[in-house]
Amino acid sequence: MTDGKQQPDFHLIGTHTRYSSWTCRAETVLEYFNIPYTAQIIHLSEVKNVSHTGFVPLLECRSLGENIRINDSLAICEFLAESNPDLNLWPRDRQLRALARSAVAEMHSGFWTLRNNYGTNFIARYTGNVPVSEQAKKEVERLLVIWDSARRITKTRLAELNEKDEGFLFGQFSIADAFFWPVLWRFRTYNLPLDNASIEALTWMETMWNNPVMQRLAHNYYRQAELPETKIEHYDDIFRDRADVQYGSFPEGWTFSVAEKRYN
Repeated sequence: MTDGKQQPDFHLIGTHTRYSSWTCRAETVLEYFNIPYTAQIIHLSEVKNVSHTGFVPLLECRSLGENIRINDSLAICEFLAESNPDLNLWPRDRQLRALARSAVAEMHSGFWTLRNNYGTNFIARYTGNVPVSEQAKKEVERLLVIWDSARRITKTRLAELNEKDEGFLFGQFSIADAFFWPVLWRFRTYNLPLDNASIEALTWMETMWNNPVMQRLAHNYYRQAELPETKIEHYDDIFRDRADVQYGSFPEGWTFSVAEKRYN
């Protein structure tokens, strides 16, 4: 977030990002690409007071002569990409750009079992007999295929172009990585199965977890958790009726092991 004297063109309105996958996607793009913005973080109960659709995030743009509000995280990210063409929020290469948009579209519109049954909660850690339905397993497998395919195709394509591969889904960090970032939380929070994860998918996960910007965002999620007003009971201890599932939290010092396919 900018701390300069000049008023930024962009103002993000959303809910606390340690719970909100949608708001955090827009925030991640703004933060990773160092786009100046201000933010208004509101409680879930206040959303309808600021959004005529009843949803956030919203992005206000003040540089077009009049204030406009853009809703929907994908529309926000597309607008930011158009507004900052020099930053390459999408891959520069046309082929990789098309594949990145395809992956983001699938994430944006799909994976409803994971969305509805495994709420976003960056701090939480569930252990024990965490239930994973057959449909949830299918969605997990699909995610692993997307990540594996993206990395394999990208490595080949960038080698053809003689361009640097930074290890993100499509080479350099893009909107695609921001959109799949909250899904990584679910893998960690609920210990979702990684048995069939390829080394390509696992290495991308490690790249994301170890990236300094992602770590800075994670640090902010932990700082949010220290504030009682950020707590949303609905997303905490969602298996409280099951004695075989234990609810806790991850310490900030945890690590992800590619070899062991686990969080320590």
